[in-house]
Amino acid sequence: MTAVLTRRPGLSKLRTARSPLHLLCLGVVALVTAAALLAPWLVPYDPNAVDLGSALAAPSPEHLLGVDAAGRDTFSRLLLGARTSLLGPLGVVVFSTVAGVAVGMAAGWRGGWLDSVLSRSTELVFAFPGMLLAILIISIYGEGLLAPVVALSVAYLPYVSRLTRSLVLAERERPYVSAYQVQGHSALQICLRHVLPNIAPVVLAQSTINFGYALMDLAGLSFLGLGVPALTPDWGRMVFDGQTAIQQGYPLSAILPSVLIVLTVVAFNVVGERWADRVARRTP
Repeated sequence: MTAVLTRRPGLSKLRTARSPLHLLCLGVVALVTAAALLAPWLVPYDPNAVDLGSALAAPSPEHLLGVDAAGRDTFSRLLLGARTSLLGPLGVVVFSTVAGVAVGMAAGWRGGWLDSVLSRSTELVFAFPGMLLAILIISIYGEGLLAPVVALSVAYLPYVSRLTRSLVLAERERPYVSAYQVQGHSALQICLRHVLPNIAPVVLAQSTINFGYALMDLAGLSFLGLGVPALTPDWGRMVFDGQTAIQQGYPLSAILPSVLIVLTVVAFNVVGERWADRVARRTP
């Protein structure tokens, strides 16, 4: 996770408007998203259908990416796993962005004691490791996708709120804010109709970067057996299930979801940072 939206000079040449890396990452994001949306119509087999007679079978015309230790089709589980692997991070990003923008905007606009209370509260959350919070909540409420999503949403909220607060503080000093205040517009009207649209590109760029990190965190929880239930197709869970196959000399069922996790995280980070670069160049 990253606390502020920053530019990395070492990667600036790789994220130009016509950068092959940027276009490749956009393609990966589009492909993974399409796979997640169309998975129910694309899977050739039931992802939970067990066939112990063909366990750990190599790739073949019938099973394009082979079969795992339980005899389940790897390609089908990867496709449906994309839905779970993307849905969780999406929930984290949506909740943390909405709540973080609300907290940061209130703190930055009102200032004073409200700013102090909200800032100190988010700093307390910021000091608590997100993964530890997720493990604590899962231990209370049991496995499933909701508990880790809520925990990581709370953990990511300070990053969005601190960024929003700094942006709102800068917007308050712009002449248009004073002009609207003189015309009798309320603080809520100015914030929602004018300040929020101005800061939205920066916040959304940060949220895109956060998506990749949330995907990685949720995959890590699933790998530890603390995320989705055992029978739910999920990339992190597939890596966990593939450990025994690696020991038997069949690493494909664990390597494929691992590669997808890495590629997806990198793709979202590059796209998000490219967006951040464009916003930074256009900001006066």
